[in-house]
Amino acid sequence: MASSRSEPNSLGEYLRARRELVDPASVGLRVTGVRRTPGLRREEVATLAGISADYYLRLEQGRDRHPSAQVLTALARVFELDAAATAYLLSLADPQPTRARRPPRRTVPAGILQLLDVIDLPAFVEDRMFDVLAANSLATALSPSLRPGANRLRSVFLDEDERALYPEWEQATAGIIASLRASIGSDVDDPRIAQLVGELSLSSDHFRRLWARHDVKGLGGGASRLDHPRVGMLELRREKLPIGDSGGQLLVIYHASPGSASAAALQALRDEVAADGAAPTVTTASAGRLRAK
Repeated sequence: MASSRSEPNSLGEYLRARRELVDPASVGLRVTGVRRTPGLRREEVATLAGISADYYLRLEQGRDRHPSAQVLTALARVFELDAAATAYLLSLADPQPTRARRPPRRTVPAGILQLLDVIDLPAFVEDRMFDVLAANSLATALSPSLRPGANRLRSVFLDEDERALYPEWEQATAGIIASLRASIGSDVDDPRIAQLVGELSLSSDHFRRLWARHDVKGLGGGASRLDHPRVGMLELRREKLPIGDSGGQLLVIYHASPGSASAAALQALRDEVAADGAAPTVTTASAGRLRAK
C-alpha cells in the first residue's frame, strides 16, 4: 500500500537532489544543446540504473518508498555515491520502526569528563545534533563557541566571530551539514531536529542551499584549519570518537603534528590559558564547572 502523501518523502527528496547534482558527462552521456533540467533527467537515471522510467518516477514522488537494496545500489552507482552516502540512501528506504522518543541523554560519563580534564589538548563532547555537552578550557580558548549549551551549527552559520575562524568557511560549512545528515540518518521528523533545521533555514540562505543538496559525510575525523585571532593559523587534526552507549555522543579532540608550527601555536594557546591564573577546568551542560584536583 502506498504511503500517505502527507508523510515526509525523504527518499524521493534525496533522489531528486542527487539527480540534479550529477554531471551528465561524468556518467558517459553526450550533451548537446541546452538542457533545461539540472543534472540528469529522470529517464536517464532510470536507463543507467536498469529500471523503468515509470518506476523511478514513483520513487521520486513517494508512491513507492521501499525499493529493493539492488535498485538502491544501482541508483547509488548512477549518483556516484560513496559508502557513507550509499548507507544513508539504504536507510531512507528502510526506516526504523517509530518508537516513543526518550529525552536525549545530556549527561557525559564521568570517565570522559576526567579525560577532558587531563588530556592537555582541546577536547569537547557533542551530541547527535552537535550541541556541546562538555568542554575543557583549551577547547573554549580555541573557539568560544565550544562551550556547553552552544550548538555548533548555529555558531558556524550565525556567529561572525566563529565564521572568521575558518579560512575555508564554505568548505567547513558544507562538511558540517553533510555530517549532520549522517548523524541523524532517517530521523528527520525528530521535533528537535526539525526546529533546528527550520531556524537555520530562515536565518541563513547558505544553510538552506546546503541542506537542499542532501550531502552525506561520515562522522570520522579530518583536517581542520583555523585562523585564531591570538595565536595565528592552526593546521590541526580533528578526531571524533563515539562514546559507548551514550545515545550518539562523540568525543572530539584537536591535535597538531609534533614539531610543527601549529604545535607551537597550540602550545602558545596552552600557555595563555595557564597565564589566566585559573586551574584547568571542564565545563558541562548539566553539572556546571568541575575543577581539576
